[in-house]
Amino acid sequence: MELKFRKWTDEEFFKIREEVLKQWPTGDEVDLEEAVKYHKNLPDHKNFSKKLINAKENGITLAQPRAGVALIDQHIELLNFLDKEGGADLLPSTIDSYTRQNKYENCEKGIEESKKAGRSLLNGFPGVNHGVYGCREVVEAVNLPLQLRHGTPDARLLSEVMLAAGFTSNEGGGISYNIPYAKSVSLERTLLDWQYVDRLVGWYEEHGVSINREPFGPLTGTLVPPSISNAVQIIECLLAAEQGVRNITVGYGQCGNLVQDVAAIRALEEQTMEYCKEFGYNDVYITTVFHQWMGGFPEDEAKAFGVISNGASAAALSGATKVIVKTPHEAIGVPTKEANAMGIRATKMVLNLLKGQKLPNSEEVLFEKEMIKKEVKEILDKVLELGNGDLAVGTVKGFEQGVLDIPFAPSKYNAGKMMPARDNNGMIRYLSVGNLPLSEDLKEFHRSKLQERADFEGRPISFQMTVDDIFAVGKGNLIGRPENK
Repeated sequence: MELKFRKWTDEEFFKIREEVLKQWPTGDEVDLEEAVKYHKNLPDHKNFSKKLINAKENGITLAQPRAGVALIDQHIELLNFLDKEGGADLLPSTIDSYTRQNKYENCEKGIEESKKAGRSLLNGFPGVNHGVYGCREVVEAVNLPLQLRHGTPDARLLSEVMLAAGFTSNEGGGISYNIPYAKSVSLERTLLDWQYVDRLVGWYEEHGVSINREPFGPLTGTLVPPSISNAVQIIECLLAAEQGVRNITVGYGQCGNLVQDVAAIRALEEQTMEYCKEFGYNDVYITTVFHQWMGGFPEDEAKAFGVISNGASAAALSGATKVIVKTPHEAIGVPTKEANAMGIRATKMVLNLLKGQKLPNSEEVLFEKEMIKKEVKEILDKVLELGNGDLAVGTVKGFEQGVLDIPFAPSKYNAGKMMPARDNNGMIRYLSVGNLPLSEDLKEFHRSKLQERADFEGRPISFQMTVDDIFAVGKGNLIGRPENK
């Protein structure tokens, strides 16, 4: 099937669907008509879309952890612990790495070995292998809305199974679950596979069931300039809306400077809504998610709580609809359920203290917001130009030409020519724009901001700044200063 920016017909969707459901035996358990009835009988407090709408309209920031283990009963225990002991507002099912690569045979072995060991030997929940009825056990055993969180380039069968089970939100997209996660998967392939996922969600929507879709905002989580992540979020939002998705949460990964973070979230929400209207999607409901710091964490738990609380403050003050919570064990490995709950409690305390407070639209916030929006527009204008008005085709060509470029991504389909670094206030700027289609005045702005830092630190603008910035938070600072500063 040729990649185009257009809504799939039912005939196209159901033809491909026959092959998708054959990928693993649990595909036979998926019955869309029965799934619609099941969703319609779920109480409102288990529906992700409804809870997000309520939060946005009441100015509340919700807290959501990441979590997932191999066995159903232990996964249920974990999620209920994060609800009761952590105070989570929304719950995830983070999927294991084998499922992300569609290696369901390996998952099956992992499930059996986990049963023998009495603990999870997979780094997540293998939803495809547990099937509709296994996943439905989770839906019925918890009291909060459930989101499917993964990192899967081809999430078609996974989405079929877990949405049919009663999950009411699905994270990911054809760019954000490919370029930062995979090395050799073509962008054209993943955009098509995620058009399928979005068409599936659109089908539910057309049959009276609202399922939330959330593109993955942080991308590589390493010094990603706001205009890059915002441009990707807007593209994935529009691709989803074209297939009939009507409840979309666009995301952003914390950069660390409060003014820039607040400006970025506000720019993202405003510009996403502007583009939805421009493309004729007037009935799409947009919410935002703020991801706490995705880079290296300090090993010391007290310092880690400082990073977590800083992220919670930025999320609340920006007005984000929800925040994805980190744990004090980020530097060590997979957190215990107790550590995960502590991260949620620390976040919730900050959110409660800041309830009703927003950072005012100061001159600095407004300036950063407009700069981000200007950069995003220049990038998206070029993407649309490359595709002759076709957003999907333009996205593929955009990555081919480096018009879209994600720093430190493993994908061979990513140019990797753009390079970021922090300025003297810790805002992320473009050290090298690569092939990004930024105007000369924007390029000069970024150069001047980095020169201010270079002058302060007494060293030239160089890639060493980037290297120092990558490790800075883990060492206890935001900006990677030379030792004498």
